Amino acid sequence: MRRVRPGVAATRGSTGETGSATPRAAAPASSRAASPAPSRAPGEERALTSVAAGDRYLAQEGAEAQGGQPVDVPRLWHVTLSVSGEEAPLKEVRRALEQLAHDHPFLLTSRYAGDHAEIRYWEEARDLHDAAAVALRLWGEHRQTAGLPPWEIVGLEVIDRQTYHQRIAEGYGPAPATPVGVHPY
Repeated sequence: MRRVRPGVAATRGSTGETGSATPRAAAPASSRAASPAPSRAPGEERALTSVAAGDRYLAQEGAEAQGGQPVDVPRLWHVTLSVSGEEAPLKEVRRALEQLAHDHPFLLTSRYAGDHAEIRYWEEARDLHDAAAVALRLWGEHRQTAGLPPWEIVGLEVIDRQTYHQRIAEGYGPAPATPVGVHPY
């Protein structure tokens, strides 16, 4: 699978052979039904459309357009992942979370009970979408290796570093990580 950034030309529906299916141009949802999409020759590229890019991304694209190197500026994101499911023995839950902390070194703290847990950590990522994608895969990808319970993700909060520190300063939001490690509720 090839990764494509929004706004970069990409071929869709082509297997590299000529004469294959002709892709349709992307159009706003309101205009799709009103007018048919123009057809293109096989292999002709089109720009993918997505959610509007933020200022940081547009500045990066501007630097690339001027011949500069891509400016990937990773940021720190505070992640709180909540999971729950069927009751599991506390000793097994604690051992699994300790193994997860060993496997995922940026894990700050975990709180757990027999049927739910909350994991907090810092993730370095280009944007919120990347940080959230990593967080949503964390539990499933480590389920076997760490021996985590077969619980489902029931909550996710991803906030940037500035927002995290602003919340703490104002006295609300997630409290600073209680002692780093794995703790019962």
